[in-house]
This record gives sequence, structure tokens and C-alpha cells, in this order.
Amino acid sequence: MAEYTCVKSTKLVLKGAKLKSKKKHRDKKRNREENAEDQLDIVGSWWAVKNFGEITGTVAIELDKGAYIHALDNGLFTLGAPHKEDDGPSPPEQFTAVKLSDTRIALKSGYGKYLGINSDGLVIGRSDAIGSREQWEPVFQDGKMALLAANSCFITCNEEGDIEAKSKTAGEEEMIKIRTCAEREAKQKDDIPEEDKGNVKRCEINYVKKFQSFQDRKLKISQEDSKALKKARKEGTFHETLLDRRAKLKADRYCK
Repeated sequence: MAEYTCVKSTKLVLKGAKLKSKKKHRDKKRNREENAEDQLDIVGSWWAVKNFGEITGTVAIELDKGAYIHALDNGLFTLGAPHKEDDGPSPPEQFTAVKLSDTRIALKSGYGKYLGINSDGLVIGRSDAIGSREQWEPVFQDGKMALLAANSCFITCNEEGDIEAKSKTAGEEEMIKIRTCAEREAKQKDDIPEEDKGNVKRCEINYVKKFQSFQDRKLKISQEDSKALKKARKEGTFHETLLDRRAKLKADRYCK
């Protein structure tokens, strides 16, 4: 019996049974990942930004699920009470984002003061102008986000409920979401097939890759002048001309 312990076990395959394609599983997984990327993290009319370019207009900073940075009338900030699932931030939790560069922003509270950092690492909002302490850098990595203060520390909420920036590294406690209610630009999807994008030579290569039978694993591209393709594209006979050029090579599974 010892001999059988060395035998690698495999799944039983019945005669006539069709093997499931791993490619389909990969395609489904890829589609799920693409759908997850396109799916918005939205609360009411407030959606979570995914890159620096989306930070615009009125924003809110979510530190915990449904709990936002809340401005106090004494110039300090705390973590507001959690909101219901579909409730967006209240007015004291809304700020105006001002872009200063390609990586930095300033934030203005509803009291008309800019958020900054003091020498103790506390986030305060008492400045009428933007200085070096009123500059913030959103950091994006692996689908998560943290906010870096002018003292090179990341913001979080301490045990007393104050908003501070004292950690040089960003852990789970420093992860935030910036939400905005700005109108989101819809992704424009054109009706042009991927094979038809680019110049005529690129299009020909695209269609060869799509339809060639690859008996010898080499791309067979027509050596004829591409001027005929340019003329055909203008006259609306581009695809017919491509087919004729591939037919002459006799390597296309759709050419007779």
C-alpha cells in the first residue's frame, strides 16, 4: 500500500464529460473586478473620490463609517455622530476644497476658516489665509486613502475625540474617505470597436490578430501600400478592403 501514497490524486473525469473552461472563469473574475471598480461608493448624493482629480467643490471627510470630521465654533474639530446609512454629512461637516497643486489642497470650513495644523499636532481651523500649515496632501494607495498634514503626519481621531495628525505612518486608524457632492462626469463610451482605433496600419494589424488562424504562430501582414486603406476608409469600404488584403494571404479563417 505504501506505493499508492506517492501517487498524485486527480479529479475523476468521466468518459464523454466536457471539461469546464478555465478561461470562462477568468473572464468572469475579470468582469467582476471591472464592475467593482466602476461601482460607486455613494451615500445619498455624496460619493467617495478615487483619485486626486475628483476632489472638487464641497467635500466631507469620513473617518469612520457614517462619521465625519465635524467643525466646532472654537476652531477645533471632532468626530461627528454616525449618520444613518443614506444620510450625508451635516453642514458643519462640509468643507470647500481648494486645489493648490497637482498633489495638495486646502480645506475651508463653513466658518470661513482654513483647516491647518498647530505645533501640538491638533487640526485647527482659525486661519483666514492659506499658509504652509494649511496645506494637505491626499495619499492614495491600493484603493485606500489617507490625508497627510503639513507636519508630515496623517490625520486621525484620538481617544478624546479631537482630530489630530501625529502618526508618521498610515494604518487602519488613519484611513479616510473624502466624499463630494459634485456632479460626477459620466464615462463616455464610444461605439468604435477597439480594432478600428488608430491609423490604418494599426487597424490592419488589429484585424489580423483577431482573425488570423496562426498555423505558424506568425502574423502575416499585407505588404501592399497602405494608401489604398486610407482611400477605402474615406469611401466607407475599409473593412472590405482589409478582408481582400487578408484573403490574398490565405491565412484568415473567415476568408475563402
